[in-house]
Amino acid sequence: MPEKRQKHVPLRKCIACQERKAKRELVRVVCTPEGTIEIDPRGKRPGRGAYICPAPQCWEVALEPRRLARALRCQVGSEEVAMLKQEMASLEISRNAGGKNDGT
Repeated sequence: MPEKRQKHVPLRKCIACQERKAKRELVRVVCTPEGTIEIDPRGKRPGRGAYICPAPQCWEVALEPRRLARALRCQVGSEEVAMLKQEMASLEISRNAGGKNDGT
């Protein structure tokens, strides 16, 4: 019988902590061809992407405008950073509400 091969798991590096993790464990931020910067939850949007761990401390480091601009190779303003923080907060709220029951 032939041996079953393990499926390839793509790895990406967090721009904040520099840890290599499975692509699915990270959140992708993309600079679209139109020049907008947004969170790409499915990881399929066209454009230059950067990956960030879901940990709050990584987001604090990664959302420094110079670090994010370097990773995305585009200009990042304070408005975009504020919008990304708001989007990430809403993702966290929906993620926490999705499956945990706190017993109250």
